[in-house]
Amino acid sequence: MSTRYRHAVLVDGTGAAPVPDAVLVVDDDGQIAYAGPASAAPRTPDATDVDLGGRTLLPGFIDCHVHLSMTPERGLVAGLAADPTVETFEIARRLRDTLHAGVTTLRDLGGTPAGYRTAVERGLIEGPRLQVAVKVISHTGGHADCSLPGGIDAAPHLGELADTVDQARLAARRVLRAGADVVKVCATGGMGSPHDDPDDEGLTQEEMTAVVDEAARHRGRPVAVHAQGTAGIRNALRAGVSSIEHGYGMTDELCDLALEQGTFLVPTLSTVFAPLDPAVMAEHHYRKKSRWSGISKENIAHAIARGVPIAMGTDSGVVPHACNLLELSHLVDLGMAPLGAIRAGTLNAARLLGVDDRLGSLEVGKTADFVVVDGDPVRDIAVLGRPENVVLVARSGEVHKDLAVTASGREQ
Repeated sequence: MSTRYRHAVLVDGTGAAPVPDAVLVVDDDGQIAYAGPASAAPRTPDATDVDLGGRTLLPGFIDCHVHLSMTPERGLVAGLAADPTVETFEIARRLRDTLHAGVTTLRDLGGTPAGYRTAVERGLIEGPRLQVAVKVISHTGGHADCSLPGGIDAAPHLGELADTVDQARLAARRVLRAGADVVKVCATGGMGSPHDDPDDEGLTQEEMTAVVDEAARHRGRPVAVHAQGTAGIRNALRAGVSSIEHGYGMTDELCDLALEQGTFLVPTLSTVFAPLDPAVMAEHHYRKKSRWSGISKENIAHAIARGVPIAMGTDSGVVPHACNLLELSHLVDLGMAPLGAIRAGTLNAARLLGVDDRLGSLEVGKTADFVVVDGDPVRDIAVLGRPENVVLVARSGEVHKDLAVTASGREQ
């Protein structure tokens, strides 16, 4: 039986103006049969009727950059002592909490096996649908090399090392064999890694080109690139990657190149806006973040102003999980309009993930992933960043979170 959600303000994810007094009709296959003004809605006499009470109805959000196997409070050494069975249930809880925060699709960019994707698909655990990179391809001593001074790899589930063009191609084949939907490589060093710096270059342009070629040969898989410093971003763009993750060193030249190629920027501003506290951060991490914070905000704001395609990504795991939609406030803080920020977290993100034919907007024929929130995020984008304001979450038409909306609004 279909369900008719009425008395809503519809923000459809395309960037179009909100539609007051809107109706969403979801058929019994979990597809959108209608989304638009109540005045033009079809008659649905047999549908279950739900009154949303004037709340805002939006597409389910998509976070293009998370690490479910990580938490900000746990360092690499602590991870060595983690019980893998307990860790499995911890990740399952993070998935559920993230779904209930309004995120219906996630892209995990390193550290999470493909089995979690299968578990969600089969309904064994509750969470957003998943795309995974499985591991991160890095060079020896690079951002995803988690070797401790004694030679022990503190995170063998995270990094895949490659130091030549041939090794980079083989590394891509290994992560694809492990079930990767997207190949993740490191073009630069990073903030939290002890061996390198954001200005350091990671894989060479030639090595990344080999990875891009290998991914293309396997059903056109995308390549996402950890790239913070300017030189590494340039190498990655010239290699033809799908997305620049972080992009803190973006320049006019690199904006031009990204616009020419249609490359997405996933700026992970949640990490940029995270408080700096030397009492709880490693010295190298605090030093690098302090130096880059202002530069990052300035460059990302410029990329937004230039119109570089932006997709939402939070780097959750480096920052807390289940606060994903705070990222939208940071985009607005750097100059993006609220409707543009919502689009970055919905239709733009779906385009980056290659699922915009069925996800990312509330349009007829698409899968019914949607959220209902208290408040008006077009006037105050911050309402989305508070999970308690997300009162209903549905994935493929199935309601996973309902804070009394359907119970109080269902016609008898």
